[in-house]
Amino acid sequence: MDAQQWLERQFGCRLNNDALLHQALSHRSVGSRNNERLEFLGDSVLGYVVSEELYRRFPDADEGQLSRLRVSLVKGSALAEVAREITLGEQLRLGVGERHGGGRRRNSILADSFEAILGAIVLDLGIEACRAAILKVFHARFEGLKLEQARKDPKTRLQELLQGSGRPLPEYVLRKATGEDHARIFTVACELADGREVAEGIGDSRRAAEQAAASAVLEQLGEP
Repeated sequence: MDAQQWLERQFGCRLNNDALLHQALSHRSVGSRNNERLEFLGDSVLGYVVSEELYRRFPDADEGQLSRLRVSLVKGSALAEVAREITLGEQLRLGVGERHGGGRRRNSILADSFEAILGAIVLDLGIEACRAAILKVFHARFEGLKLEQARKDPKTRLQELLQGSGRPLPEYVLRKATGEDHARIFTVACELADGREVAEGIGDSRRAAEQAAASAVLEQLGEP
């Protein structure tokens, strides 16, 4: 399957400009004609379209809830998951180092390249075609989205809980980081000042591990 066929299957459209699609699939490791500028454009369009759709679907949600729902859909790890589902990695043009270093599986490359595809679509076909492409790819996610998912993240919830009870804020300590550069696994401990609750979290970034550790402490405190 060539790139245009893949694009039509996954996004429901074909570009008029083959060179633009070629650029959108080209990581910076292949040279100057890469997808970084298209990524910049696609990021903005994605944020707008997702925000608009959330505004329409959740008329009773406040600004904070809408923001948290949007983040859950467009954060890097979420976009990388979408990219894997549509086999974007197989279409990418990578330099030799990135190919051998697992670049086709790396979250940051997948997420950035997904946004670059959207940038190419909006440049070539316009905003309405790009909106349709985004809604096609995100259809199942939008359908499964519930307002209850707009809860604050575990670190924020833990901080507010501790502040509300007059307890010191937690400390997050990196215990270890293992794995190759393209697939690092972080282990972080969340420690409370009084020493009563300590829990560890694991994630593919330090931030994700901190959130997992905070979530574990919340469970210990009876606040899942």
